[in-house]
Amino acid sequence: MALEVNDNNFDEVVMKADKPVIVDFWAEWCGPCRMIAPVIDEISKEYSGKAIVAKCDVDESPSVAAQFGIRNIPTVLFFKDGKVADKQVGAVPKKNYADKLDALL
Repeated sequence: MALEVNDNNFDEVVMKADKPVIVDFWAEWCGPCRMIAPVIDEISKEYSGKAIVAKCDVDESPSVAAQFGIRNIPTVLFFKDGKVADKQVGAVPKKNYADKLDALL
């Protein structure tokens, strides 16, 4: 299961992580967000111990969403060493997320 991150714990969980981090920016009302949710959970299980997989509700964490210029959801950001290393906007197949994450491992 993906970790829930928000305005309060984002820096600690994502920016200070010692592994690559994938963050799914989503909202409850977003249809495409609900479509990729099971994919994000699968990636969380498959990359357990190798990467951190997190979800950030943009409605509950507007500061983090603004900090990274999230305008469309779902947006998935890929972090390495506290910096954005890649980005995927919109719902795409699982392979797209896995390939981007593999490139950071």
